[in-house]
Amino acid sequence: MYIEHKAGNLIGDARIGRVYFNRSGKTLYYQGRRFQSLKGDGYKCNYVDVDSGETFWISGPKRNGGDRLYGERLPIEIDEDVREEYWIQIRELPKRAAESDAQ
Repeated sequence: MYIEHKAGNLIGDARIGRVYFNRSGKTLYYQGRRFQSLKGDGYKCNYVDVDSGETFWISGPKRNGGDRLYGERLPIEIDEDVREEYWIQIRELPKRAAESDAQ
């Protein structure tokens, strides 16, 4: 998934990583954090960290790499455990499979 930390801003640090859902699908888990959907009530964000209250935009990664809301050309870190899958299966760019950031 594409995960962008909003922290009250329109643009934040972003990464591609694997999230896990609870049984109901209403809560996401990523790197020891719990996220719940804002169900359309957020401004340029769709999830909130349950413990810290920080806001995030979390969505499926796009094949064309245009994950950022406004198309900014800023680095997006890719977690090591999904790096090859991201480049080969999602972006269909196997020659970039060793790269750890996307933009």
